[in-house]
Amino acid sequence: MKIKISTLILMLLAGLIHAQTSQDGLYKNAADNMLLSQSKLTIGGYGEVHYNQTFDKDTHYNGKLDVHRMVMLIGYNFSEKVQFFTEIEYEHVSEVYIEQAFLQYRLNQLIQFRAGLMLIPMGIINEYHEPTTFNGVERPLIDGKIAPTTWREIGFGITGSYLPASLKYQLYLVNGFNGYDGTAKLSGANGFRSGRQKGAESYMSSPNLSGKIEYYGIKGLNIGLSGYFGKTQSTLFDKLDKNDAAAVSQADSSVVGINMIGADARYTLRNWQFRGQLYYAGISQSGIYNQFTDSDLGSSMHGYYVEAAYDLLGSNQEVEAGLIPFIRYEAYNTQSSMEGNLQASKVNEVQAITTGVTWRMTQGAVFKTDLQIVKPASADKYTTTFNAGFGIMF
Repeated sequence: MKIKISTLILMLLAGLIHAQTSQDGLYKNAADNMLLSQSKLTIGGYGEVHYNQTFDKDTHYNGKLDVHRMVMLIGYNFSEKVQFFTEIEYEHVSEVYIEQAFLQYRLNQLIQFRAGLMLIPMGIINEYHEPTTFNGVERPLIDGKIAPTTWREIGFGITGSYLPASLKYQLYLVNGFNGYDGTAKLSGANGFRSGRQKGAESYMSSPNLSGKIEYYGIKGLNIGLSGYFGKTQSTLFDKLDKNDAAAVSQADSSVVGINMIGADARYTLRNWQFRGQLYYAGISQSGIYNQFTDSDLGSSMHGYYVEAAYDLLGSNQEVEAGLIPFIRYEAYNTQSSMEGNLQASKVNEVQAITTGVTWRMTQGAVFKTDLQIVKPASADKYTTTFNAGFGIMF
């Protein structure tokens, strides 16, 4: 599936729905807002409960109900310059994760140093993933495969804003995806998702670079350009004898290079709300990796979506409620191209339409319902799923 220029243009005209903005127009996520608090200790949270029901005329599916996640946010200001932020997440009732945990030193508005477990600044959803900030019960499909939310790694870097030019930037050096620890972690079916190390006893055989720049100088419009560059990590490099040519060759065969770029745009125009996102990842040495690990990783991946929504209550500035019908089209292919003798599987080329309604009961509390129609290129029919759920953030 080729990415058309017209699609990219549409995406660059697309926009955001609910994310909070400051008076200068800069979008702020949960961490940004808590770090700007004047209180010593700030506590917040978000969570969501889902119901998913797949329908098929030939097959019966049980519905799935899940307390998908409940998250505690904690921010602490040691001083005006030194701050700490963390997210403690409970998923599916029984799984516990640390989603973010970083220390920040604020030199000024332009330069803030960060170190710890941080979100990779790629696209929209990875940073703005709270359930009150996006339409649809589930996150977009491309944010599960290519830039797999919530994608976070340990590292350090700088972030800041240059207000005269309405620009915000982030630049981090982090550990990369776990590509091989005795078995292949990357594949055509799962993309990069299984490679996330999540800060859980992570290891690093080579560093990776991640960065993003955003422009917010036009009222209602935010445009972002992000990049991620480096190599996957492999346990075969641990205690490697550099003079052992065979061992070095084997270790080199267990990694791939990743050059990923992302473009996103968010726009609000009165009651209309638009957004769009694009990812493209070039993967070097995938043929050697697949041969060594018996995997089927593509040599490139891409994905995009465009979304339009309309707030039926948005013209009334005196109420915090909103009733927002929306529709989103997305497509992705985790095997856009292949190296070697392997052939791309049509099951990894997917299109989807999601349409539904977000009811913002008040600021910080939403009820969402949608119908999602998904069709891999290999299938003769669509899979239809009804989703409903609520989300909160405070």
